Amino acid sequence: MKEFEKLQGTIKYSFKNIELLRQALTHRSYLNEHPDFKLGHNERLEFLGDAVLEIIVTEHLFNSFPQTPEGDLTDWRASLVNAKMLASIAKDLMIEENLYLSRGEEKDDNSKARQYILANAMEALIGAIYLDGGLEGAKTFIHNFVISHLEHILANHLYLDPKSRFQEKAQELTGITPHYKVISENGPDHEKIFEVGLYLNEDLIAIGRGSSKQEAQVAAAAQGLINKEWK
Repeated sequence: MKEFEKLQGTIKYSFKNIELLRQALTHRSYLNEHPDFKLGHNERLEFLGDAVLEIIVTEHLFNSFPQTPEGDLTDWRASLVNAKMLASIAKDLMIEENLYLSRGEEKDDNSKARQYILANAMEALIGAIYLDGGLEGAKTFIHNFVISHLEHILANHLYLDPKSRFQEKAQELTGITPHYKVISENGPDHEKIFEVGLYLNEDLIAIGRGSSKQEAQVAAAAQGLINKEWK
């Protein structure tokens, strides 16, 4: 049975009720293989934590940026609470190593599904901290590990999606609007992979792949930001 001493040190929060932390880290798949496990899965805690996270981030943005329009605040909040960001934070906090997963889920560690499992576990952890330590406990955790990323996000315009960021930089530095072309489509209809090129005029800047044209375009733009050293 996991005891979580190291994890509690990493997240800078010690649980009075350690079973709340254990439940926050229990994925539904684990219960399928361990029907005698005494706790439920983490989805109810995730539901609670999602709401707590949103209100604390929203309150911080509202109070800290009194002159900023609602639309910008919405974009900034989304950049802090989206699945990719939460999954990245979860990895930094060693949440992945402490998850209760089925054997199949443990092996599938590079998939989109794992990203969502990690993001959901982050929200469940916030829910557990809220129940264990109240709003102040949750607020301290969220400020330490989520809101702390805001300065970097704003400085680098990371609240924009990669396509918007690349277009903004391209137009600013070259005056050219980028465009995308499908290079290839492979695989059966239900598992098709698109390969898309990102171009400035006729110059191929980057190639992206994805399960949809939109996903491939976003991947190409993200690679284009790296290739052109536009951060």
